[in-house]
Amino acid sequence: MTADNNTQGMPLNPKTSALIRTGIVEQLADGQFCSGEALGALFNVSRSAISKHIKQLSDLGLDIYSVTGKGYRLARPLALLSKTRIQALQRKAQDEQLAVVNVIDSTNQYIKDRQGQLSKGFACLAEAQTAGRGRHGRAWFSPFGASLYLSMYWPFAGGYQAIGGLSLMAGVAVCRALQAFGVHDAKLKWPNDVYIQHKKLAGILIEVEGQLGASCDCIIGIGLNVMLPSSLTSSDIGQPFIDLFTVLQTSPDRNKLAALLLDELIEALELFEREGLRPFLAAWREADVYANQAIKLLMGQQTIEGICRGVNESGALLLETNTGLRAFQGGEISVRSA
Repeated sequence: MTADNNTQGMPLNPKTSALIRTGIVEQLADGQFCSGEALGALFNVSRSAISKHIKQLSDLGLDIYSVTGKGYRLARPLALLSKTRIQALQRKAQDEQLAVVNVIDSTNQYIKDRQGQLSKGFACLAEAQTAGRGRHGRAWFSPFGASLYLSMYWPFAGGYQAIGGLSLMAGVAVCRALQAFGVHDAKLKWPNDVYIQHKKLAGILIEVEGQLGASCDCIIGIGLNVMLPSSLTSSDIGQPFIDLFTVLQTSPDRNKLAALLLDELIEALELFEREGLRPFLAAWREADVYANQAIKLLMGQQTIEGICRGVNESGALLLETNTGLRAFQGGEISVRSA
C-alpha cells in the first residue's frame, strides 16, 4: 500500500489511509453522488488522493461510478456491517465475542493470529478479504460489502474424533439461518457448499489445528454471496453462482443475516459438541442437492461414478457404484455429464 499525501504534503500512515477509505465508503453508501472536492475537504486530503483511494476501493470490488462534474457514487446503496446492530439483533450476544473489521486478508487468518487469546464462539466478520480461501487452497472472491465473510472459533476437548461431520453441521446451520431470513429453497452439496437453483450461494471452510489424542481448535469459515457486483460472471468465479439479491429481488439486510447466522452456528455447535452429527443428519439428507442423482466423485486423479445415496452416520458420502454401495470421506462432487 502506498502512502497518500494530505493537503499539507505530509504522508499518511496506512492506518489513517484505511480510515479515510472507510469514511469514503460511508459517504457514498446512500448511492448518491459526492464530489472529489467535497470528499477531499472532509478528510483533509487532495482530490488526487481521493482519486487514489477510490481506485483502491474499486480494486476491492466496489462498483464506483465517476462522472465529471458530479463526482463519485456507488452503483447500488450499501449498508455497512455494524457490530452494534448485529448484536442488538442476536438472541444471545456478548460484546467481547465479535469483531467487525473493514478490509482483512481473511477472517480465518484473523482468528488464527489471535487463537490463544480467544474464547469459544468468538467470531470475526469483514467487509472485504484480500486473501480469502476456499477448499483445496482455492481463492475465494471477496469484494467489498458484497457478501458475508464470517469465521468462528470453536475448540473441541474431544479432539479430531469429536469433529466428524463438522462441515455438514455447519451447512445445516447456514440453511436454518437462511430459512429464518426468508430463503426456503437452499440445498446442500457434500461436504461444504450451499446451493440455490443448482448454483453456489455459499461455501464453508473448516480449518483444524491440534494433535491426535488431544484437544483441537477449529475455525469455521463461511462465505455467503449477498449482492455481488453486476459485472461478475461465472468465468470469474469458476462455476455457476447466485446471490441473495437475485433470489429475493431486494437488497438483503446483511446485519440481520449475520445475526441469524451467528445464532444458528452457536446453537448448532453447542448441540454438535454434546451429540455429534446425529441430530443434523435428517436435515442434511432432506437438503441434499444431489440425492439419488448420477454424480462423479473426484479424488485427486481418480474419478468414481455412481448414484448419490446421501451420507452415513459419520457424514461420509454414500455412492452406489457398479461394485456396490461405497462410503467416501474425502473428494469433490461434480454432476456427471449426460
